[in-house]
Amino acid sequence: MGKGKLAKFAEMETFANVFQAPAGTIVRRDEQGRPVFDDDMPAGLIERGRWREDFFGNANPIVLELGCGRGEYTVGLARMFPEKNFIGVDIKGSRMWHGARAALQEGLRNAAFLRTNIEFIERFFAAGEVDEIWLTFSDPQMKKPTRRLTSTYFLERYRRILRDGGLIHLKTDSRFLFTYTDYVVSGNALPLKFRTLDLYADSLPDDMRPLLNIQTYYEQQWLARGIAIKYMQFQLPQQGALREPDVEIEMDEYRSYNRQKRSGSDTSK
Repeated sequence: MGKGKLAKFAEMETFANVFQAPAGTIVRRDEQGRPVFDDDMPAGLIERGRWREDFFGNANPIVLELGCGRGEYTVGLARMFPEKNFIGVDIKGSRMWHGARAALQEGLRNAAFLRTNIEFIERFFAAGEVDEIWLTFSDPQMKKPTRRLTSTYFLERYRRILRDGGLIHLKTDSRFLFTYTDYVVSGNALPLKFRTLDLYADSLPDDMRPLLNIQTYYEQQWLARGIAIKYMQFQLPQQGALREPDVEIEMDEYRSYNRQKRSGSDTSK
């Protein structure tokens, strides 16, 4: 690990808006591979169900950004919507440092950051404690369906912390992930509120226009490359069994800004 990362980790230990549980407080896994946790939360973490009382000091809605990276969206949303509380979640602490530091410097009391694995998200929030979830430029995981953040594997976890009918926002460059999520939403009859294959070209409702004012580091790369940004907003009811789609989807031709297709396959489920 480089000295720069070590310095950022050390500095984050002093940030009042950062809470760290990088191992997810996992103790072991059971025979089915499910995580088993400590009974008690690690020192310094907010107890489930008490984020409003113990950190934000208000009764405002809580919005999560899962896979927040450098935290640009968490910070941007916190600036734009002071009447809501925002928590960026990621396992990469050296990236998260940027957003956490910016929020402190700007005095954004409605922004916090949680360093942990998204797989364990229900460990840190109580049932119904979260109102909305943002997924911004998540890895499409074209060969690993259960690792896609819009898979039923993760939607079931979101249900454990999200209020009934809470909103899921997906913003992505990946046509593969967007198409896959389309199938998940339609196949499970999840209420679709809005979708666009080109956020910056299509007309938007007035209340959604502020979305154009926040661009992450990766989003700027995709736009510079001429890749359209896709956006979808849907509700996640508590009731009903969730089923994975069984369809072949054309894979993206690229992996990241400077790398090409992941494999020789053209489609994946």
